[in-house]
Amino acid sequence: MKSSLIIVTFFVIGIVAGLEGILPEFLIKSEIVVYPLYLLMFLVAVGIGADKKALKIFKATSYKILLIPIFIVVGTLSGVAIISLFLSGISIQDSLAVGAGMGYYSLSSVLIGQIKGETLGVIALMSNIMREIFTLLVAPLLVKYFGKIAPISTAGATSMDTTLPIIIRFSGKDYAVISIVSGTILTILVPFLVVFILQW
Repeated sequence: MKSSLIIVTFFVIGIVAGLEGILPEFLIKSEIVVYPLYLLMFLVAVGIGADKKALKIFKATSYKILLIPIFIVVGTLSGVAIISLFLSGISIQDSLAVGAGMGYYSLSSVLIGQIKGETLGVIALMSNIMREIFTLLVAPLLVKYFGKIAPISTAGATSMDTTLPIIIRFSGKDYAVISIVSGTILTILVPFLVVFILQW
């Protein structure tokens, strides 16, 4: 929750700075934003590679556990496709790209913003932050009515880090491995899914 609020705060500060015209011209019109993206991708890869515990857990689990992130991707994109039918002003392709962020708002919003423009990037940022906040707020209700895997599904890529404590608390420690494996796989898939959908 804290990290989400920090992201939103920086986002609001950026809007205010842009509106007030207090930023240097090169920050607004240049391609400088792509370099933090490269750095972010590098740090994500380093984080996954350096997490020996996560890699050991991944190797030790049954292949059936891989079905969970697959179903999360299929369920998310299917739901987004249905919802997009009721939305005006946004294509099904753009909607699917936003959904393919899987809660990984910091990466997906930058990727989408670079490829499709800042407006869709902002939509991706806000919708994926809302996905994380939704999981943090309603995890106990999800477990009660839909089962212990439900918060792992709604958490998407964040089930390996920011939402992991709340998942363990309400689903139980036995689901920690599933949560980490699912979140790790989705984190790896996000950049490929988003780019594939937007260039399809």
